[in-house]
Amino acid sequence: MFTGIIENIALVKEIKKDGDNLIFTFESDLTSELKIDQSISHNGICLTVVDIFENNYSVVAIKETVLKSSIKNWKIGDEINLERAMKIGDRLDGHLVQGHVDQIAICEDIKEEKGSWYFSFKYKKSENITIEKGSISVNGISLTVVNSKTNKFSVAIIPYTYNHTNFKNLKVGDTVNLEFDIVGKYISKLVSQ
Repeated sequence: MFTGIIENIALVKEIKKDGDNLIFTFESDLTSELKIDQSISHNGICLTVVDIFENNYSVVAIKETVLKSSIKNWKIGDEINLERAMKIGDRLDGHLVQGHVDQIAICEDIKEEKGSWYFSFKYKKSENITIEKGSISVNGISLTVVNSKTNKFSVAIIPYTYNHTNFKNLKVGDTVNLEFDIVGKYISKLVSQ
């Protein structure tokens, strides 16, 4: 379980194919604090550390993860948002994020607004919804929805988030990972039944 508050950025150093799986090696300032079998959120995808060496560590993305997320588009040199699992007893600064990507979205528009940015996204029609001022995780970042529409929404990004996550690298047409609010997903499922 995560909070959507990004701790650090990892750099993709190597990508290997192993059957239907992808093995990613990352370089990060957090590597010395990691341990094998630890769950880490990478752009909102919960991945398990399987190897650690020097300032690098590796994770495996299985076929299900590759099919449902933007991980298949990652390249060597990409910057990836990192968050370690939350500790019980800490403040919950974002919202409850599982690290299980629901679907991907495409960045449709970026507007700079005198010190902040508005990013607009479109996703394929599904049972997932957003609500005005509700929570959503975009690439693992806990954000508040503005301008909620059917299969579209925007988020407002403050300078700190822009400068300390990979939002600064997003361009129109880029793919991002979405995890919709867990409470909203349960309510939506109950109502549809």
